[in-house]
Amino acid sequence: MFGALLRLVVILVVVAAAAAFFMGYRIADRGDSTPSNAPAVGTAGSRPVDTSRARETGADVGEKLAVGANQAQRALGNAALTSKIKAKMALDDLVKSAAIDVDNEGGVVTLKGTVRSEAERVRAVQLTRETEGVSSVNDRLQVR
Repeated sequence: MFGALLRLVVILVVVAAAAAFFMGYRIADRGDSTPSNAPAVGTAGSRPVDTSRARETGADVGEKLAVGANQAQRALGNAALTSKIKAKMALDDLVKSAAIDVDNEGGVVTLKGTVRSEAERVRAVQLTRETEGVSSVNDRLQVR
């Protein structure tokens, strides 16, 4: 559920960025014969439009969109890794995955919760370490 929501957010960010880019491109390249120093329609006074400021603003917006897209991509990567670990535990006969909370931040995985035996704890940690993308495991599992 969380992964699907995150995927939707990333898609919306990408679509908004693409729409902003193309709208700016179409507006800037109208091909009309208005001199570049003529005032914009609907502006007060006779001052020309400051195109350099508009470009700077567009660059700032583009940079903020890129940062947001990178954050969304990291979050999706973390969610995907967490899902892989939970799936491995769910398919394992020894591990009761519903009682184990898996948190991930950049490949550092923290396992929390209670397990029924030391063997279950060892197997949960082993499954996590064997998962591609895991750099280290913080074992905070408690044996009942």
